[in-house]
Amino acid sequence: MGANDLQQAITLHRPAAPVAPKATDRWSVEAIQALLDKPFMELLFEAQTVHREHFPAGDIELATLLSVKTGGCPENCGYCPQSAEFDTGVKAQKLMEVDEVVRAAQAAKDAGATRFCMGAAWRAPKDRDVEKVAVLVEAVKGLGMQTCATLGMLEPHHAQQLKAAGLDYYNHNLDTAPEYYTDVVDTRTYQDRLNTLAHVRSAGISVCCGGIVGMGEAPVHRAGLIAQLANLNPYPESVPINSLVRVPGTPLADSEPVDPFDFVRMIAVARITMPTARVRLSAGRQQMGDAVQALCFMAGANSIFYGDKLLVTGNPDVEADTVLLRKLGLNARQVAAQEEGCAA
Repeated sequence: MGANDLQQAITLHRPAAPVAPKATDRWSVEAIQALLDKPFMELLFEAQTVHREHFPAGDIELATLLSVKTGGCPENCGYCPQSAEFDTGVKAQKLMEVDEVVRAAQAAKDAGATRFCMGAAWRAPKDRDVEKVAVLVEAVKGLGMQTCATLGMLEPHHAQQLKAAGLDYYNHNLDTAPEYYTDVVDTRTYQDRLNTLAHVRSAGISVCCGGIVGMGEAPVHRAGLIAQLANLNPYPESVPINSLVRVPGTPLADSEPVDPFDFVRMIAVARITMPTARVRLSAGRQQMGDAVQALCFMAGANSIFYGDKLLVTGNPDVEADTVLLRKLGLNARQVAAQEEGCAA
């Protein structure tokens, strides 16, 4: 075989480069389903290729999530143990005091976290609630950490107030595809969620928005979720992909566990369709084991929630995560990197 023949053979067998829509185009559900249906190893190769084009190899963001106001939420999200409609053993609590939150944030920073996320179980905060959260944001920001909050639906003036306090990110997940949404929650609409995201964007706050896999949805709904996220203009800077934590007492407690390879596929397709986003491996890590998490990192996940609790459900402890990251040769993102203007 001559040199030209050899080069032709290599070219023919080289995996196709990732093809994404132009900035003016939209990802169709069909195109995303085609990605999800690719041979597993080919999909991972494509996702890792996209990942390395936009992020340093082995760079992992550590984010810590604290429930600053727990339980008593009037929403009926079928996955949520904090809903007042479900008997899950979670008791309603008041908003935490500033010094308590600062201590938790400092502990998270000392353990290596660079982003501190504060969650409150409200349907939509009142003016007085946002005023109190703004104080928390200012206090955590004073520690030199990135700040994130998830408080439910926001009005435009609430988003502006949080921005003025120094909020970097606002989390408001779409949960699933619009066609499946009412199977999960009917106390707010899909448009309500999109409206909040629009208010956050208008205020100049970065968006953290993802969804949950394993709620009984069909494959087309998973593709539909990614399509919704990828077609936001712009798409979220952070994309948490959660595997349902089945909490006794919630309507989705008996849902069939998601196939681990299907979950990895979701991570990979999120990476391909949203190349500069931080794709966060979120809820459900405790049930995945190290091998599946390693595949998720290969598929392009480059952020994790760090600490032994996610709001009110379990999460791998700091020591376990430290050991895993060391085994995989992954490096926690340093605080200084936040000031370099790289994607977060």
